[in-house]
Amino acid sequence: MQTISSIPEMQTRVGSLRAAGKRVALVPTMGALHDGHLSLIRLAAGRADAVMVSIFVNPTQFGPNEDFTRYPRELDADLQKCEAAGAHVVFTPGAEDIYPKGFSTFITEEAVARPLEGVSRPAHFRGVTTVVAKLFNIVRPDLAVFGQKDAQQVAVIRKMTADLHLGVEIVVGPTLRDADGMALSSRNRYLTPAQRADALSLGRALRRAKEMVAAGERRVDRLVAEATHLLAQHRRVRVIYAAIVDRDTMEPVREATPGKTLMALAAWVDEVRLIDNEPL
Repeated sequence: MQTISSIPEMQTRVGSLRAAGKRVALVPTMGALHDGHLSLIRLAAGRADAVMVSIFVNPTQFGPNEDFTRYPRELDADLQKCEAAGAHVVFTPGAEDIYPKGFSTFITEEAVARPLEGVSRPAHFRGVTTVVAKLFNIVRPDLAVFGQKDAQQVAVIRKMTADLHLGVEIVVGPTLRDADGMALSSRNRYLTPAQRADALSLGRALRRAKEMVAAGERRVDRLVAEATHLLAQHRRVRVIYAAIVDRDTMEPVREATPGKTLMALAAWVDEVRLIDNEPL
């Protein structure tokens, strides 16, 4: 496995792979890799000849007073995990490489990014779309792999990729959960044992909604009420949103439609902000 931090070197490496007729996959990450990330690398390895993993904590997707400065950075451990999972190249640019002095061009998706996270983190997806577009331009992948855990991010990137004719296939890997039902996330490490116990209510609320839909319930207000009731039983949990939305547009729907909708949750567990979702 090769580690590259220079953009020109990365472009040269990818160019040589393309000249050899290799199919290239990209797995964009912010590091602090867990088994969910590694499952995406393995998924990419099954669909491409060469797997590129980017590790870059992107400053433009963090809002004021968010956790950019304390976001976990564990490059040595991440590199070992990437190699074990089957990555061929890990791209580790610096902020000055991605956003050189004088940088002033951003990409904004103005529909799918508006609801849910777009309400409470209005600049978040501008940072996501900009950095992903830059990574696509640098790596020129045939496909890019993202996790269902960030369902709105996936929908935004799909829309951007289609709107801008970027020609990258977007592949989505399922959310991985611990045995207790907690969705894997780099931010889980912020939680104390007591906070984690309350945070488990997000997964339980989603499972309850899925069970209700499987049993025939379609009323959105009933599904949301049941989820918020379960979350309200835990004193550390403050709900930011609980919504049933179209899985492609992220817009609220009037009734749950199996295969077309998902429940999305965001909540504070004391000072830790968590998101989760479940296709219905």
